[in-house]
Amino acid sequence: MLQSSQFRFVSSITKSTYAMVLAGGRGSRLHQLTDWRAKPAVPFGGKFRIIDFVLSNCVNSGIRRIGVATQYKAHSLIQHIQRGWSFLNGQFGEFIDVLPAQQRIEEMWYRGTADAVFQNLDIMRGANPDFILILAGDHVYKMDYGKLLAFHIEKRADMTVACIEVPIEDASGFGVMGVDGESRVVTFDEKPEHPASIPGKPGVALASMGIYVFNTSFLYEQLVRDADDPRSSHDFGNDIIPHLVSTGYRVYAQSFRDSCVNLDGEADYWRDAGTIDAYWESNMELTKVTPSLNMYDQEWPIWTYQEQLPPAKFVFDDNTRRGMAVDSLVSGGCIISGALVRSSLLFSNVSMDSYSVVEDSVILPNVKISSNVTLKRVVVDKNCVIPEGLTVGVNREEDAKRFYVSEKGITLITPDMLGQQVHRIR
Repeated sequence: MLQSSQFRFVSSITKSTYAMVLAGGRGSRLHQLTDWRAKPAVPFGGKFRIIDFVLSNCVNSGIRRIGVATQYKAHSLIQHIQRGWSFLNGQFGEFIDVLPAQQRIEEMWYRGTADAVFQNLDIMRGANPDFILILAGDHVYKMDYGKLLAFHIEKRADMTVACIEVPIEDASGFGVMGVDGESRVVTFDEKPEHPASIPGKPGVALASMGIYVFNTSFLYEQLVRDADDPRSSHDFGNDIIPHLVSTGYRVYAQSFRDSCVNLDGEADYWRDAGTIDAYWESNMELTKVTPSLNMYDQEWPIWTYQEQLPPAKFVFDDNTRRGMAVDSLVSGGCIISGALVRSSLLFSNVSMDSYSVVEDSVILPNVKISSNVTLKRVVVDKNCVIPEGLTVGVNREEDAKRFYVSEKGITLITPDMLGQQVHRIR
């Protein structure tokens, strides 16, 4: 079996690239889970944040000059980057710059994805890159950007878009492209009401991943032109890409399959955990015997900030009170005291008291679950204290009176819903 290290594409191309990560979005479809944090800062996979995946892709690809544009409730995101990503060495020209919306140009916040990049033109110019890579900070995947850059150069493209095939019923949430036999983009529709299928593949559309490569001078020209257009919404999908395609510039699409990082025979993994259902499902996938996302790949590690915590602890072995976990991921600092965890994912510093059961659930950090609690098919937000005897996930109608219940029956529990105002100023 081929190992991922044999596919890595680190070169002078990646070293001369500046990555701009757009991480300012709220992620409103995650409902109360993003009331106090931006979507890229949402915990994922037991010990990571969503943004760790795109930043790890950059570092593993050899791209170590990175800007992260933030806006919505960015404190926890900024804090995470400061704590977990300070290992890049500025003496060797490596850095991650956090770029909050600062009204750098006139008195405006970021008005769109293109405007977020435009307002940081002076910072990018200071890095003097040959290529600029635009990335969304809120998706979970492993990708070698070096292969994308090599494709861009091979095609002599002005712009290259990474793309993925999606079911036609999901395509309305993406920019949908049409390409010719040379992978040149000939049509582009941002979030169309009636997306077109790929010729010869009914029911499947070719969707933009929100990952773009530009020749640097060309990007600067287009951002300045777009900023001067009063009719523009200053967005890559709505404005920049349709303009380039319609005016004949060399815009190409590269399939994610050609640059994703996986082992031979594994499926391509890309997730937009943008709803409570999708968030729950993508985390629950990781508890399977062979998950689609390989977090144990030492050749393509996922970097993050990690607290110094003791190992997970399981205590009591009585017939009626046994601390145990089955088909689950349990992170450091957890104490399972006479309780049962089944098919669930527990983040750091979760404690469970006797006779409690957690099943098919995602429990975020620093949650205390009291005794005689039953939680099934729930997502519990950080810092919740689950009171003794609470049962959630058995009676949907009762759950909906107090908590948020998704279309597929996943219940979200936050401190505010429990009357625990941990975020409020007292």
